[in-house]
Amino acid sequence: MPRRPLRRRFGLEPNELRRPVDRAQRLLGFALLLIFLGVAPPLALWAGASSYAAGNRAEEAERRDRHQVTATVTRTGDGTPSSDRFVHETVQATWPGPDGKPTAGALPSWRGAEVGDRRAIWVDRAGEPTVEPRPHSRTVTDAAYAGTAAVLGAALPAAVAYGLLRRRCDRRRDALWDADWARLDSAGHGPRS
Repeated sequence: MPRRPLRRRFGLEPNELRRPVDRAQRLLGFALLLIFLGVAPPLALWAGASSYAAGNRAEEAERRDRHQVTATVTRTGDGTPSSDRFVHETVQATWPGPDGKPTAGALPSWRGAEVGDRRAIWVDRAGEPTVEPRPHSRTVTDAAYAGTAAVLGAALPAAVAYGLLRRRCDRRRDALWDADWARLDSAGHGPRS
């Protein structure tokens, strides 16, 4: 029993009241759906694969250009805010530079940081503190987002085209209804007031 309303909703049941404009709308809507289904999967695969490949290249480059060293805190609690856009306490620390000589600088503080504490940090080729290399999970997530965006990008033109088609068909249906009512009124069988 639940199939009948669904079939009726999609216009798959024969109906004498259905006009040619209704059948044309259904046929063109089905064609747009087929076009979308033909375009969206390959586009999503291409976008996801491209994003995944770019992410893998970025991962490799960051792993090649960054490495972990151990920083030793030399001074704490001076209340010096960091120079980046976030305001937080910093500690002064030293860590091995690219030439093996100690490099000194400010690092974001952590709870309970004291002079002599050691913490692993990431540095770039110049020995400057940086963020951890890109994790593989981010590459996978970015690829999924790219595939989803490609599907939405393919759906948008189809949805707009169907909306314009439906609007035009609705106007045609309204004109046909008006013509039928006018014909009934002229025949004297119109609604009485």
